[in-house]
Amino acid sequence: MTDKELKELVASIAIAQKETEKQMQETDKKFQEVEEQMQETDRKLDKVAKLVGSISNNQGDVAEEYFVNSLKDILKIGNLKFDYLLNNVRLQTKKINDEFDILLVNGESLALIEVKYKAHPNVIESLAKKIEHLKMLPQYKNYKIYAGVAGFYIPDEVVKKAKEKGYFILKRKGNLIEEYVDNLIPA
Repeated sequence: MTDKELKELVASIAIAQKETEKQMQETDKKFQEVEEQMQETDRKLDKVAKLVGSISNNQGDVAEEYFVNSLKDILKIGNLKFDYLLNNVRLQTKKINDEFDILLVNGESLALIEVKYKAHPNVIESLAKKIEHLKMLPQYKNYKIYAGVAGFYIPDEVVKKAKEKGYFILKRKGNLIEEYVDNLIPA
């Protein structure tokens, strides 16, 4: 290889290296743009997740209020009568962190009601766990515990599974209206 050929080779390598550096800078810039787009997408997804969570919570709150209002005055399930209703009861111990939507209680029996806007089959398994958690509480250890699902929409599959386990079902029927009319004034 001659001196001239060597110089040309070194020059072509230098040019190729500059082009490679330029391409790498462009690639880095594109990666940075993609990263920024991904971060923006993540922000939007977080916002959507919060919105969906809020909607779901609101629907759950509506269903719970409906069933609390429906049960608080009658205090009975089937032929079982109860003395009082508790709702949104939290249980926290070292081993347990649970919430009970509605509990109807008398001196010897307790009805555990899991409220769902739309009940899914997994609610039946979660009821079994909740029953076990209630049985761990000293004040309810000798109680007969009945369990059921209350919801605005309960698919046949859930009804079937509940019946197999001996659980009751409460569905919305008609309208529950409570009037708050202190001073009625014509418009």
